[in-house]
Amino acid sequence: MEQVAVFCGNCDCGCPTLYVDEAAPADQRVVLTDDFGQRVRMSAEQFRSLVEEAKAGRLDHV
Repeated sequence: MEQVAVFCGNCDCGCPTLYVDEAAPADQRVVLTDDFGQRVRMSAEQFRSLVEEAKAGRLDHV
């Protein structure tokens, strides 16, 4: 898996991290891990939709 981004980076505690797994099926290539070691897999299109929602401010209340 190729690491794309780390969401925290201020510690060495297993921060949430975004990866791309080119070897995975297309619907599971984007991987988001949390700081507890759990993983969420999604397609690039699903991730793109999530990013668009965030950019539009629709996730600001979370």
